[in-house]
Amino acid sequence: MSAAPASTSRRVNVRTPEVMERVQAEVETHYRSTLVEAIRAQGSVIQIGETTVRLARDFGFCYGVERAIDLAYAARRVFSDRRVFLLGEIIHNPEVNRQLLEMGIISIPVSQHEEELAKLNSDDVVIVPAFGAETKLMKIIAERGCMIVDTTCGDVMSVWKRVRNYAKTGFTSIIHGKASHEETRATSSRALGDQGNGHYLVVLTLNDVDYVCNYIRNGGDKAAFLERFKGASAYSEGFDPEVHLKQIGVANQTTMLKSETEEIQRRLKQAVEDRDGQGSANFQVFDTICGATQERQDSLFLLLQQPLDVLLVVGGYNSSNTTHLVEIGEQQLPTFFIRTAECLKSLEEIVHFDLHLKAEKTSYSNKLASESPIVVGITAGASCPNNLIEDTLLRVFKLRSISEEQVRAAAGV
Repeated sequence: MSAAPASTSRRVNVRTPEVMERVQAEVETHYRSTLVEAIRAQGSVIQIGETTVRLARDFGFCYGVERAIDLAYAARRVFSDRRVFLLGEIIHNPEVNRQLLEMGIISIPVSQHEEELAKLNSDDVVIVPAFGAETKLMKIIAERGCMIVDTTCGDVMSVWKRVRNYAKTGFTSIIHGKASHEETRATSSRALGDQGNGHYLVVLTLNDVDYVCNYIRNGGDKAAFLERFKGASAYSEGFDPEVHLKQIGVANQTTMLKSETEEIQRRLKQAVEDRDGQGSANFQVFDTICGATQERQDSLFLLLQQPLDVLLVVGGYNSSNTTHLVEIGEQQLPTFFIRTAECLKSLEEIVHFDLHLKAEKTSYSNKLASESPIVVGITAGASCPNNLIEDTLLRVFKLRSISEEQVRAAAGV
């Protein structure tokens, strides 16, 4: 396979009217739920006998996810005679990624990105997922001369703009996120700036932030600092806390827990002001939490104001925004993070992901089996399609001896 000339990649527009009309019909067939839409239209609650299901006001696909999926489907149609590759996963939902694989889109695992991209040529098409991609990967794609279908979310690109500006003005980006997550890796690469001389540090927990804040205020052991954060490329090459914590700007992975990000911003600002004085110009911050993430978190807080016996959160186990919904729910009531309706094995047996063990496990609960009236809450992150919510809702009613026909009749569909 011959090498392509350097820097000849082509960003292509696949959103032509004739293509998108067919694509949107296909996407609706795969992911839409008229049942869920009907329930939402009647106040997001359905009650049959002793069983009530309440849906969060906002859940499921956001605009950025819908756009990414549309573009991936369109790429397969437009380039039906070519190899079409996807960097990792289009979004973090196994059902959606399974559909793309069945359409013949070749997923390149994150661990093999550089190796596999180096084998491509100018006849190949590469889909960049909603999370974006690191600058080094985009450079390889350009060198191979591939055609690019870029589905990067606009909210993610807004964060990139901020961190690039931090680098341009000599500020270090403190990024609240998961250092190994595709989006944070892409953002970190932009934090190096257009000249490659910027710096970043990725923090995940409040303990991480307190450690950084203590160093900002008091200094400390540089070797110990670097050792603490060296995993998963959590800081830029040549990062020196004695130098690069003098001026900092905060950004975040767009799908983080809003309240935690705000607390991180507050603590870092206070640390800089304790060192440099109130109103110091050595601290900058911009709100870069995704609007859809905020809506889904806020909607769950509203749902939790209603009486609920159990909460089901549906989505991919590696979905960051979905994980934070689980964290919110766990603080108030029994909460189960399930991938699909099939995880509800029976009224007592539930297969779910345990955030603390970081593994799937089986739990036995009598919440769904109660002979008394029960109320089940259901929500999902921005990467979960409505058809999976429908499956879950119907499964709950079926286990409670209520047929699909009864549910559809009650919803008026």
